[in-house]
Amino acid sequence: MKTDIQYSTAEEALSVVQSGQRLFIHGSACTPLYLMRKLAEQADRLRDVELVFITVQGDIEVQKPQYQDSFHINCMFVSAPIREAVNSGRADFIPVFLSDIPDLFNKKILPVDVALVQVSPPDSHGYCSLGVSVDIARSAVNMAKKVVAQVNPNVPRTHGDGQIHVSRFTHMVYYEEALPEVDYGEKTGADELKIGEYIAEMIEDGSTLQMGIGTIPDAVLKALTNHKDLGVHTEMLSDGVIDLFESGVINNRKKRIHPNKGVTGFAVGTKRLYDYVHDNPAIAFLDIDYVNDPHVIRRNPKVIAINSAIEVDLTGQVCADSIGSIQFSGIGGQMDFMRGAALSEGGKPIIA
Repeated sequence: MKTDIQYSTAEEALSVVQSGQRLFIHGSACTPLYLMRKLAEQADRLRDVELVFITVQGDIEVQKPQYQDSFHINCMFVSAPIREAVNSGRADFIPVFLSDIPDLFNKKILPVDVALVQVSPPDSHGYCSLGVSVDIARSAVNMAKKVVAQVNPNVPRTHGDGQIHVSRFTHMVYYEEALPEVDYGEKTGADELKIGEYIAEMIEDGSTLQMGIGTIPDAVLKALTNHKDLGVHTEMLSDGVIDLFESGVINNRKKRIHPNKGVTGFAVGTKRLYDYVHDNPAIAFLDIDYVNDPHVIRRNPKVIAINSAIEVDLTGQVCADSIGSIQFSGIGGQMDFMRGAALSEGGKPIIA
């Protein structure tokens, strides 16, 4: 199936957006920042446009106070660019398990009028890739009435569930820009490295790893260089896995599902990571309702789920999403993997 490739201007493409509609915004390093800037330029003609997404990166122009009559953010994870908007009351937050979000689209609990995504250029067969953010984007693209794609040659072509034929796009806008980068290793200090060493001692050879967001999971990866036959089934990847893949510490040979292949929903890191996952058949980016399903997670042996907490009280209750009355992040996939690891044969859920 081939289709002629025709590109539109951003102004023409975004003309499909109308007042009162709900828009899905692609997230993480694939946040379509150019389309978001161009959408802000159309604020005068738009009112009450709802924007739904999980983690976004970069400067999100439409979250600024001057656009609040035109755009309303209704996010399902509070990331740094929109944290102030949520906590000041300009934006809303929906507390929901990451694995449940695709069902909100699939069952039309949150019907999507227009999806704005950022993809790789089409291949010779006309297929683009959702790059390093397949997660909930796959379901949103499937269910949206219209899809507008920012086509960027810097988006990696990843293997898995992220292939979309150009015939699915209402409009394609070509715009090249660097993807946002986060270097968790750069922020890792002596305390994090020591915690990483303690956790590494709990990890047996042949374990399957899930790493959450932050410096501590990255510090754990730095302490695993002498381990053997590790696997990966995680909602996110960071730069810390690259050296372990290349040294053979991570080879995914002991996994029961997807053996010889690492599984993730999205990746956040530096250009080195984005280059590494490009056209890499050893890593599959899959729909998050599968990746984060505890019944799927438990099928691998020795699942080690490594996640961070903001606070742990004297009774053992863990808080990972808020600081007092301040909403810091969200529910995400932490509970999905804590449950999955606990159910896994020889698994260990770990909170640092």
